[in-house]
Amino acid sequence: MKLDLGISKSELIKFCIMIVLGSFICAVGINLFIIPSNLLSGGLSGIALILQYIAKIPMGYTILILNIPLFILSSRKINKKFTVLTAFGTLSLSLGLIISQPLNTVLSPVAESNLLLYSIYGGVLNGLGLGIVFTNHGSTGGLDIVGVYMKKKFGINLGSVSFGINLIIVSVGSLLFGFNIGLYTLISMYTTAFIMEKVIKGFNSQKMIFIITQKQKEVTKAIMEELGRGVTVLYGEGAYTHDKRNVLYCIVSLGQLPKTKHIIKSVDSSAFVSIIDTAEVQGKGFSNPLS
Repeated sequence: MKLDLGISKSELIKFCIMIVLGSFICAVGINLFIIPSNLLSGGLSGIALILQYIAKIPMGYTILILNIPLFILSSRKINKKFTVLTAFGTLSLSLGLIISQPLNTVLSPVAESNLLLYSIYGGVLNGLGLGIVFTNHGSTGGLDIVGVYMKKKFGINLGSVSFGINLIIVSVGSLLFGFNIGLYTLISMYTTAFIMEKVIKGFNSQKMIFIITQKQKEVTKAIMEELGRGVTVLYGEGAYTHDKRNVLYCIVSLGQLPKTKHIIKSVDSSAFVSIIDTAEVQGKGFSNPLS
């Protein structure tokens, strides 16, 4: 049977390999740091962790079982590509959790006295793993499926759905296992979200620069020759004076920013410069667009 997923075979293989890698990194983070500390997580993983702590049911099996009805929902209401890659990610995560389960005991003797470090380390590995999974069009199931469905069906923001359910899970966990567990869980979840965003958007922060100068040609030439960055000329007009003014626009990496400011100042010390953070830059000289 041929699956028409709208992607080539080589792309599918690449996505699957990276999804397996990301899922196993998540599994190691959970088994090595989260479980020994009795910390929780968001989504179905949080529910599975609660069941493991209370009923001693390995969370790898719980995640797989809880996701079955969600796979059915996804296949019927979302799309085939998302369902296949999500199912693959969930299976990889479940298998990774089962295989790496012996890691539970490696650091458990000192877990209680290192909750802060464990919450951060666990969050870093979770964020790294999930970031790899998401950048390769995958998912580890659970709330991702619910969120996508709610967005498609009712127009409800994915973040709102995830936040609401995660809040309930963390609250229940805090009541069952103590306020400090809930607090360190929030630290772990924040770390996960932070690292995941960095993986998805890239660690190399870019800066957008607008320059108003009387020495347009000199500044442009200096930036292009000394930094190797392109410069775009925007034609503007002063709102008060109605004077015609050209605005230079360019994007540089964070590491190039100090040199850029030095170049501008050395050419025209009276230039007006505005520097803005950019969420993401795609194109020549920067990251390639995601397919």
